[in-house]
Amino acid sequence: MTNLALIWMPLLAAALAAVWPRERSRPWLLLAGGGAHAVLSLWLLVFPPPATPNAWLAFDPLARAVLPPVSLLFAACAAYGAAYLRLRAERPNRVFVAVLLAMLGLISAAAQARHLGLLWVAIETATLATVPLLHFNGTGRAFEAAWKYLVVGGTGIALSLLGTFCLGYASLYGGGGGDLTFAGLAAQGAGLSRPWVLAAWVLLLAGYGTKMGLAPMHTWKPDAYGEAPGMVGALLAGGMTTAAFVALLRVRQVLEAAGAGEAASRSLLVLGLFSMAVAALFLIGTPDFKRMLAYSSVEHMGILSLGAALGTAGTAAALFHVWSNSLTKGTMFLSAGNLHRAAGARTIGEATGLGLTAPRSAALFLAAMLAITACPPFSPFFSELRILRAAVENGGGFTAGIFLFCLLLAFLGMSRLVLAVIEGRPRARRPEPRSGLRETAGVLLPPAALLLCSLWMGLAAPAELNEVWRAAARFLSLLP
Repeated sequence: MTNLALIWMPLLAAALAAVWPRERSRPWLLLAGGGAHAVLSLWLLVFPPPATPNAWLAFDPLARAVLPPVSLLFAACAAYGAAYLRLRAERPNRVFVAVLLAMLGLISAAAQARHLGLLWVAIETATLATVPLLHFNGTGRAFEAAWKYLVVGGTGIALSLLGTFCLGYASLYGGGGGDLTFAGLAAQGAGLSRPWVLAAWVLLLAGYGTKMGLAPMHTWKPDAYGEAPGMVGALLAGGMTTAAFVALLRVRQVLEAAGAGEAASRSLLVLGLFSMAVAALFLIGTPDFKRMLAYSSVEHMGILSLGAALGTAGTAAALFHVWSNSLTKGTMFLSAGNLHRAAGARTIGEATGLGLTAPRSAALFLAAMLAITACPPFSPFFSELRILRAAVENGGGFTAGIFLFCLLLAFLGMSRLVLAVIEGRPRARRPEPRSGLRETAGVLLPPAALLLCSLWMGLAAPAELNEVWRAAARFLSLLP
């Protein structure tokens, strides 16, 4: 039952934040809740609780493989948030802090959910709760981004709910009792109605693919990531997308048991490569370094999808990449938020010379860009190398060639933009707003800590972690 504390503890902290009377001290609840969650998730990573076969919520091998990096990312964002909200004292933070903590609890529930209906409720509640975070800045563009996120996300909600109904009907049509636990559906196996299973997969892939931001369902990302505060973008890119990826992995396990695993793998492969190609083309042309992060997220969701399509070895590599992406993207989003406040702008035409204006944040941003584009010795290089190896072994040279070409284009696009805003001479400074950047330890240490974690995982990822990823991949491949 210890694993349930990962859910109720942040939800309780969210309720406390909602009634906390002091604006100035409320962000410390964010730090306390995130820190306690990180400690508990790491404890359960090392000492996992025994699995209860019929439990709807369990810290099973898949939850063990994906929840700790989300928790670490949230803890770093919470530490950053305490300093960030001090700089944004003109904005009320009651809803912001409470919703962030609730989001952590709901993502924890989604990662541990072993019932398809409960999984849907957790992810969709987290989606709706995120909307107030997107228009925290209170601008017209932020409001537009929140509505676009709500409309596109609502479409994903509807499609995934329809897919849930279809999978339940596949069980009833095949003579089952309509059991929506993943264990029950997998146990029914080939008895599931194949047409209804395939219809469910199409709908669930479209619905949860929208949450991940796979192309062409990614249209909400550029606006949402561009207008949201950096810490919110980091949690969307490393937290919400991870929960949606977990949903697809669990549903794919059912399709494997039903004998439709090849169809699921092919669709994940095609969507993964397509997402990488679309993202690479947008990265070549975008002039906005915050929207650049959105397209980079689309690329990395494609990498996760591709890895999941390449068998047990590819799935284990994709789970490694969940850690790499979450930690490294956290550095990019937080340092990009610093640069945005330093420049008062985020496009090449308006933001230049940030290496002089905000040298420490610019150095972190540049290092994180090199890391996320798979430059050694950071962890994305090694996780993507494992996916490449799985592609060569399972998908052949064609898949591996497209994968490498998209990575090259993404590197060229991101390096072009990052170097353009860091180098050169600063433009004439505008009057600094009250939320302008001061490079204090509070806004520098959290992204630096995430980057060091990414470096450590690249240089010396412990054997125990590799076994965690392999165990989760084996768990997903087991057939009844």
